[in-house]
Amino acid sequence: MTAKKSAKIEKADIPRKTVYRLSIYSRCLQRLLENGIKTVSSEALAGAAGVKSPQLRKDLTYFGQFGTRGLGYDVEQLIKMISDLLGTNHLQPVVLVGVGNLGRALLSYRGFAKEGFGIVAAFDVRAVQVKDMRVTQSVYSMTELRQFVTQNLVRMAILCVPPEEAQEVSNDLVEAGVTGIMNFAPTVLQVPDEVTVNNVNLAIELENLSYFVGH
Repeated sequence: MTAKKSAKIEKADIPRKTVYRLSIYSRCLQRLLENGIKTVSSEALAGAAGVKSPQLRKDLTYFGQFGTRGLGYDVEQLIKMISDLLGTNHLQPVVLVGVGNLGRALLSYRGFAKEGFGIVAAFDVRAVQVKDMRVTQSVYSMTELRQFVTQNLVRMAILCVPPEEAQEVSNDLVEAGVTGIMNFAPTVLQVPDEVTVNNVNLAIELENLSYFVGH
């Protein structure tokens, strides 16, 4: 089976869990490329990603017919296809709201740019008090949030504010044009249907680990 150019993919048609696995495949492929490996079989890639090979092949059907029988997938080409789909083929601007301990740790993390994301600015009610040598981004007052997001066409935000403030801040972000929010606040946000929220609750993750450790 020779590789064929995939048809245009409607992102809304791809399940969230599949999108998550595509991100994992992309990282595995990057490691293969760094090690000089140019082609990979579905079995080998599935093993590296920790999934079954039928699941991987099903996930990749969203790209249409792709791969060469007996040889597998072209690593570099598959990386590009996944990057194009996920929108990580160019640096995407992100704002962070809430510069507490967690916010500062995320701001000082240098790995986001490698993955195609740049935290271009941060916002906090105590902006003038934020002094941390690890933080290189500008920290602005919350009163400047809407204008900055609108002027810089920012579509993604990281929310690290207390739960009682999260909804109001998310309202401001959505009205300014943000359509994707990574929410670290332990609360459920009410947003329009066209806005995607990924909730990151560390306590819930630990509870899940506790269950499996106990069994």
